[in-house]
Amino acid sequence: MLKYFPAPAPASLRVIDLKLDILCYSSMDLPVAVAVSELVIPGLADQLSIMKKAIVSELLTQQPQLCPYHFVPPGLLIPLTAIYDTRYGEIEEKQSELRRNLHFRLGLPLDRPLLRTSNALTFGAMEMRDRSSSKSGSSLLRDVHKEIPSSGVSGGIMSLIDGSYEYYHYLHDGIDDNGWGCAYRSLQTIMSWYRLQQYSSINVPSHRNSVMQASCKIINVRSGDELPEKCRELAIHFETQGTPVMIGGGVLAYTLLGVDYNEASGDCAFLILDPHYTGGDDLKKIVNGGWCAWKKSVDSKGRSFFLKDKFYNLLLPQRPNMV
Repeated sequence: MLKYFPAPAPASLRVIDLKLDILCYSSMDLPVAVAVSELVIPGLADQLSIMKKAIVSELLTQQPQLCPYHFVPPGLLIPLTAIYDTRYGEIEEKQSELRRNLHFRLGLPLDRPLLRTSNALTFGAMEMRDRSSSKSGSSLLRDVHKEIPSSGVSGGIMSLIDGSYEYYHYLHDGIDDNGWGCAYRSLQTIMSWYRLQQYSSINVPSHRNSVMQASCKIINVRSGDELPEKCRELAIHFETQGTPVMIGGGVLAYTLLGVDYNEASGDCAFLILDPHYTGGDDLKKIVNGGWCAWKKSVDSKGRSFFLKDKFYNLLLPQRPNMV
């Protein structure tokens, strides 16, 4: 409880609720009583003082709703605490500007939503945050490409997606789309990337659909033989944007997660996530069956993965420039 007595008299009493939440570090052998007296109580007093400075100018006319959140952005070794006014939504300009200033002061990138409340630490619920469930209740596999063997490109430089995604394929969500739903499953995988990187809070749509705003770049090639010529451009995409790519030609669609490219020799491989898989979410089965694997345009047996007589379109989603 905070009591504010303005001066000069006559004084009035204003009672507001403040949520205090601090995070303290201590050695394992520090007695609890000492931790409370030397860490917790001073930490609460400091946070209360910060909140007082934040609200004192508008205390008589507004009803502030301050809430502390703890974060550990990449590159920082210890958590930081940010205090947000929950009256403002995360996409509102005032809240966005506050986060932008924090990113600037902390040296954090200005195109990653690292300090949104959805990225805050949630003690006791970390495992729940790491598991995402479909509407049918079955868990979705994430980042299946991390378990596959190397591409076989000698001296190549791998350029991969930056962030996590969920693997959507045929028969997910209780919908039998075997034979026709591969492009939509690839789109679901891409949208899951936006959601897991906290650029969007919109649920990944089912076949019954919903809408999400994202800008994209499109690459067209007249034949599957021309795709290796786009490896350098695709490598730049993964290094600068880091988003999954949808690739389609003929009657098939795939999700592209990266390329391994040797600029000197021109040798390259494509990291393909195949939405045509119809089995259960068994990571070993998916990897061993080649449903997530490095594919060369022409393999060692002379077989072409991309068809010579089909044109291909590549959809390159762009990373939002926002915090």
